[in-house]
Amino acid sequence: MDLTPRIDYFGNFDPSRVPSPCFVVDERALRDNLEVLADVQKRSGAKVLAALKAFSMFSVGPIVAEYLSGTAASGLFEAKLGYEEYGGRALDKEVHVFSAGYKESELREILQFAHHVVFNSFSQWKRYKDLCLEMQNKRPELRFGLRINPEHSEGHTDLYDPCAPCSRLGIVRSLFDGEDLHGISGLHFHTLCEQDFKPLERTIAAVEDKFKDLIPQMEWINFGGGHHITRCDYQVDELVNAVRAFADRHNVQVYLEPGEAISLFAGVLVGEVVDLTWNGRNQAILDTSATCHMPDVLEMPYRPDITGAARPGELPHDYRLGGQSCLAGDSIGEYSFADPLKIGDRLVFEEMAYYTMVKTNTFNGIPLPAIALWNSKTDELKIVKEFGYEDFKGRLS
Repeated sequence: MDLTPRIDYFGNFDPSRVPSPCFVVDERALRDNLEVLADVQKRSGAKVLAALKAFSMFSVGPIVAEYLSGTAASGLFEAKLGYEEYGGRALDKEVHVFSAGYKESELREILQFAHHVVFNSFSQWKRYKDLCLEMQNKRPELRFGLRINPEHSEGHTDLYDPCAPCSRLGIVRSLFDGEDLHGISGLHFHTLCEQDFKPLERTIAAVEDKFKDLIPQMEWINFGGGHHITRCDYQVDELVNAVRAFADRHNVQVYLEPGEAISLFAGVLVGEVVDLTWNGRNQAILDTSATCHMPDVLEMPYRPDITGAARPGELPHDYRLGGQSCLAGDSIGEYSFADPLKIGDRLVFEEMAYYTMVKTNTFNGIPLPAIALWNSKTDELKIVKEFGYEDFKGRLS
């Protein structure tokens, strides 16, 4: 996996220009990614949707809407965001929704504006079928689908593998036997996580093998997300050819739902050193937290890169970096630096646009990072939003 950006977008960014902590997204990098995805959309015939679960900085919604066909949501609130901020209402961009389980009140609202609604089980579809078809009579553009589980794992981490044994996500082939598919026009599958084309190619083969009798009954097939299409080493031409061949073979509309690919290489998180301590090794306490601001560091887990830093022992000065929270394990990782750290130093954590802003929390009352939009071509900088005490208080009662 080559996570080297096509351009060193943040090479000239000055982290002192923003408050700390702060997420900074580069509009130029974002547009570069969207141009790649728009090209895939044009050449393959697929409709590409932005998966808001990974990146939902809605201030750039109008930019995303310039390039893609719509958004993919994981529930009511994301769906409303796609409708309101990503051209769903103003430009009639498509809004697709999948949820592992809908409450009736949520579904009734979703049916007012969504284009595709995908169900995770036959029990949910049967429960809401009459309601759905009644609304379809009023809104003929409405389509309904089922998420399938091809029982084909491509994930490397169980936490992110929708096809792991006994997964709650998707319907296995054996459960389709004897079921009436009236009202269902499409199938949705999702097996990937930060992967290139070859795992998708194997998944397509598994889907065609297990569901070959059902695909001809469908109008559309959604290939889900996890596609790292904007990575430098992604096999874009192979993807284009495979999508076109699948669509021609089965006479269906194909959808892709990239999430990370939208903002790959496009964002950083700026943090500041607030204290330096020692307990067996040098420790640096930052105003940014793994558990509050980048929880995948603990959940995945992984060690984020820092601009100018290296692995322990590779540069003269080693530090273990941690956040301000009381969680003993709020550790970002161990790093080495060319010069000793000082209180007030700014650190730039790379690859922090996706699955960060959407997962932040205010545990311990730690402030949420500000959000900024920068343009590496024009150097224009805008502080989009800053958060304070009222944002913490407003989540409680």
